Amino acid sequence: MSDARFEDGDERPLRLSALDAEDLKILSALVQDAVFPATEMRWDAKRRRFALLINRFRWEVTQQEAAERVQALLVIDDVMAVASQGVARDDPDLVFSLLALEFAPGEDGAGALSLILAGDGEIRLQVECLSVSLRDATRPYRAVSGKAPKHDL
Repeated sequence: MSDARFEDGDERPLRLSALDAEDLKILSALVQDAVFPATEMRWDAKRRRFALLINRFRWEVTQQEAAERVQALLVIDDVMAVASQGVARDDPDLVFSLLALEFAPGEDGAGALSLILAGDGEIRLQVECLSVSLRDATRPYRAVSGKAPKHDL
């Protein structure tokens, strides 16, 4: 018997959860540079759920020449309040670019989860506890640009 190798794994849809700040770092890296239209954000106050349908870049694919995206659901549960800054939701053609997920802990596991957007936008969720899931919803497709996103330092 030998150790498992990355090459032996199947390309299956991601289904991950983050229940603490360390887990959230992994999800943040996977959703970096995801894009989504304003119309694909949902806040269900009764169910205390905030959800996004995103087109995320598949950073987990090792071949950068195979630049791929996949539609995925990013779901945050136990949300008590939602606020935004620099986010115009009245334009249905507006597309946002998600740069990072950041958590600022408060008391007793509560805190603020920030979705940092390109162009200084932010969606801030007050959460009772950190409960975030990421689930791929479609098969991967070739990125329109054909390239991996790049950031100037």
